[in-house]
Amino acid sequence: MSPESPERIRILLADDHDILRDGLRALFEAVDDIEIAGEARTGREAVEQAERLQPDVVLMDISMPELDGVEACRRIRAQHPDCRVLFLTMHEAEEYLLRSIRAGAAGYVIKRTAAADLLAAVRAVAQGEMFLSPGVAYALADRRNGRSGNGDSARSHNGSGDDRYAMLTGREREILQLVGEGYSNQEIADLLILSVKTVQSHRAAVMQKLDLRDVTHLVRYAVRKGIVDPER
Repeated sequence: MSPESPERIRILLADDHDILRDGLRALFEAVDDIEIAGEARTGREAVEQAERLQPDVVLMDISMPELDGVEACRRIRAQHPDCRVLFLTMHEAEEYLLRSIRAGAAGYVIKRTAAADLLAAVRAVAQGEMFLSPGVAYALADRRNGRSGNGDSARSHNGSGDDRYAMLTGREREILQLVGEGYSNQEIADLLILSVKTVQSHRAAVMQKLDLRDVTHLVRYAVRKGIVDPER
């Protein structure tokens, strides 16, 4: 690029599927104004890489191992407020969109989106704009205009689960996901550099706050909440 050309948008790709990252890399390498700053396979790696590489945009899935994308977004934004997080996800449910926005996401794109629209989304959020896929944008507009359907009303009347989840600390959400993914107390302690006793204490707090009786119910909750992908 010539000296007069604008600086390229530095992007961090965060997705646990190698094939998807390969496709995204090929897409971005074919344009002149975007460069790949780095890649991450887990939510924890995304947070670490964002801190180390200081990218302009993190393009990330919501369903990430070890640390879900929403929690990773929250941490990235806290550590690096200038970094913009754009979610590229298969989840179209309003619940995921709202969680993402509350965590500080700048955009939300569905994975079936055309390549040209994804490029437009990256460029938009890099310029400080918000970008939402049309389907989720319409759902959000309907909610703001008070036109939510019966399903949304039912969720609002039965929202105690969401309210309880909001009570969890960042560490407790992290441990909830790791337990849901099948990690033992010792493995979690090693991963997070904590004592086993501290992990047990956090896990007990999670179960108490969510009113869950045992680990089986905790795992089911994590899957139902979309924190753990049962097919991973």
